[in-house]
Order: sequence, then C-alpha cells, then structure tokens
Amino acid sequence: MRFTLGFAGFIDRRIGAIDFCPWTAHAGIRMTAVRPANKPTTLYSLEQRRRRDASLWTLVQGILAPTQFVVFAVSLALVVSYLVTGEGAGIATASIVLKTLILYAIMITGSLWERDVFGQYLFAPAFFWEDVVSIGVLFLHTAYLFALVSGALDLHGQMLLALVAYAAYVGNATQFLLKLRAARIEGQRPKELSGLGTA
Repeated sequence: MRFTLGFAGFIDRRIGAIDFCPWTAHAGIRMTAVRPANKPTTLYSLEQRRRRDASLWTLVQGILAPTQFVVFAVSLALVVSYLVTGEGAGIATASIVLKTLILYAIMITGSLWERDVFGQYLFAPAFFWEDVVSIGVLFLHTAYLFALVSGALDLHGQMLLALVAYAAYVGNATQFLLKLRAARIEGQRPKELSGLGTA
C-alpha cells in the first residue's frame, strides 16, 4: 500500500509540473471554466468518497494500475526491439498477452469499483470519457488476441496492432492520472466541498 501511495504521489508531482490545461475536465477544480449544466462540479460527493475509501476494489486498482504500467513499459521495449531487430518474437508476444490479461483484470475490477462508488458498472458521469476510451483500449487489445489466434495478421502486423493498442492505453492512462490529480486536489479542500453537488 505504501508503494502505491508513493507511486501516486510521484505521478501527481510530475503532472503538477506540466499541468497548464485551462479546462476543468482535465485539471480538476482549480480553474473556473464554464461547465455544461449536467457536468459534475466534483468527482465525488462526501458519501461517494466514503464508499471509495471503504471499497476493497480501491486497493486492488491501486495495485493493478502500476503493475500494468510496468508490464506495458517492458512489453513496449520488447515489441520495438522485435520490430527493429526481427528477434525476440516469442517473448514480445508473451508480454503483449500478459499486458492484455492484466487489462482485462483492471477493467473488471474497475467496473466493480465504479459500482461500489457510483452505483453503476460503467459510464458514471465523473468517469464517463475515461470509460469510453477504456472500451476502445479493450477493443484494440482484444483485436490483437484475435489476430494472434486466428492468424488474421502476420507477426509484423500483430506487433503494429499492439503498438496502436499501447498508444490508446497511454492516452487512457493519462486521463486517469489527471482524474487522480483532480481527486487529490479535491480531497485537500473538504470544507469547500461539503456543500457541493454529487458527482
């Protein structure tokens, strides 16, 4: 648990150093951009924050997220190495399969987390766009598995598809890191949030 909190703090500091986005959907609650009428003003109500902190899936997500990133980084290096040298196809393929299995695990447990906190498995307003992109990421990884099993693409094509899936994953991970930062900012100002609407 200490490792995951430290990892989150490290990422939060890195984002804080470069976060100049003026739109509150990405930068949390520190700016005053105009929101649509149905846009949540906070990520969590006090009750949702309590349910988040009490949910087992919060800890599970805190472990799986950095684990998936480490596997992704190693797998990316292996895939690029194969594409450059033509060697190491077996271990690169195994790493993509492992990354995909972890993605399935994080998607399933993430849905359970969303149910615990927001009362629905997917597309809670506070995480709507993150969930939309997550579905796209899941589709691309599943397409890779289909291509691997069916032979619909040759090995080179499979590796290129994996890179496309990984690019989508990086975008999705960035979305969630920005939401993590917003939640941390929000959590530092509980008195200001106590009277605001639900997420």
